[in-house]
Amino acid sequence: QVHVVESGGGLVQPGKSLRLSCAASGSIEAMSAMEWYRQAPGPGNLRELVAGITRGGSTNYGASVKGRFTISRDNAKNTMMLQMNSLQPEDTAVYYCKAEAKEIGGTWGDYWGQGTQVTVSS
Repeated sequence: QVHVVESGGGLVQPGKSLRLSCAASGSIEAMSAMEWYRQAPGPGNLRELVAGITRGGSTNYGASVKGRFTISRDNAKNTMMLQMNSLQPEDTAVYYCKAEAKEIGGTWGDYWGQGTQVTVSS
């Protein structure tokens, strides 16, 4: 099994920064892309892509966070980080980590964490 765990969420004032971490563990044979998603509170809000990073380090960002958020990863540790600067109330959401991984002796699949809450409020 592959386990994905996020950490680093919390309550922060507008304009401040926060750093999220994601760690994948378990019977991992290989890993590929890792991504951050978020889902804002309220009915009808879909989970949206925040940022993604390939194993080779290529990145992509959602339009609303480009220039403020930075994604990075450590392949040796199977971890991914999201540095979030200039946070705004509209960044309030549960942030989820998704990792594409291959289990030992198994097949490739997408593995999600339980999410970490980020609240931006004065």
